[in-house]
Amino acid sequence: MATIETNRSMTAGVAAGGMGNVVASIISAFVGWRETRLTRKELSRLSDRELDDIGLARGDIERVARGY
Repeated sequence: MATIETNRSMTAGVAAGGMGNVVASIISAFVGWRETRLTRKELSRLSDRELDDIGLARGDIERVARGY
């Protein structure tokens, strides 16, 4: 969650915000990678029949996991 600190100078806020954005981007990328990996893993555990029941084929797993 982002917070605004009004007692810092403009220069300090920009530097801190820039570093915070980098850290937030890294965390966001990691979370996205993890969610993709878990989705791929769970769908891969299903049988072909179970995948067919939900309208997927084994070849669709990567696309679905990546959210395309």
